[in-house]
Amino acid sequence: MVGHNGLGKRLPATGNQGQVRIVFSQRQSGTMLAAAGRRLGLIYHQTVYNLRNDHRNAIVGLLLTVAQSAIFLLAFLAIYLVMGVRQSPIRGDFMLYMLSGIFMFMIHVQTTGAVAGSHSVSGGLGKHEPLSPAILITAAALAVLYRQTIGCIAILWLYHVSIAPLEVEFWPGCLAMYLLSWLSGACIGVVFLGIRPWSPRGSRLITTVFQRVNMFASGKMFVGNLVPGLLLPWFMWNPLFHIIDQQRGFLFINYDPLRTDPFYGLWFSLAALMLGLLINFTTRRHESLSWGAAD
Repeated sequence: MVGHNGLGKRLPATGNQGQVRIVFSQRQSGTMLAAAGRRLGLIYHQTVYNLRNDHRNAIVGLLLTVAQSAIFLLAFLAIYLVMGVRQSPIRGDFMLYMLSGIFMFMIHVQTTGAVAGSHSVSGGLGKHEPLSPAILITAAALAVLYRQTIGCIAILWLYHVSIAPLEVEFWPGCLAMYLLSWLSGACIGVVFLGIRPWSPRGSRLITTVFQRVNMFASGKMFVGNLVPGLLLPWFMWNPLFHIIDQQRGFLFINYDPLRTDPFYGLWFSLAALMLGLLINFTTRRHESLSWGAAD
């Protein structure tokens, strides 16, 4: 008697004659709904793993995220004070004007970095059969979304309670731009992830340069309507510049963005996602474990 091990190989039977022993059998989902539920469960557990990987204590990890955003806020506030800027170029709350740019910038660049480093050919997690690159990428992006959202809510709540009440003109539009900033960062990270097997150090360098360039090219420190026409082409390519400017249009009643497009970030994200998937599918046909031997 012979049996199958679930991988297409025939194994000799053990024990009494007529009995078949299954050495290994991969669990199969009976329906599409069950398969989707299993994938969602894997994404959930991997997301929790990513959150706990930064810090074992979840509360301390969230406090560190809040502290990071607060440090960015204090740094930009100091820069504004040194430059002599003490009020918002938009009629409205100056602190809310700065927070709108910092929150969009933080979730965009951190999602890009998390997705770009979500997995590798020689990584240990990639060797587990239930996991897949799509699950690892999604979990990395969701971990950043969860962490940054909790941090944003905490800072806004503290500001609303202790300093001044918040007034938002159209909160669904602000939320849409926030999610679009996260989505665009994830799609750009997929492109950098596809480059990583070909040149790991080059991919990390490009990701770092992209994050540093967005410190100024994102437009979080100024208003799109006030950018001189000579300098405008240096910022129009950046989806984050459009997202932040449009988000301030939804946030303040006295500001109407005239030079940016609310759908540019969406089309840019879809194009980057298609390009990233194409690079990743092509890379997967040629990648090998020995690529990372020199690194």
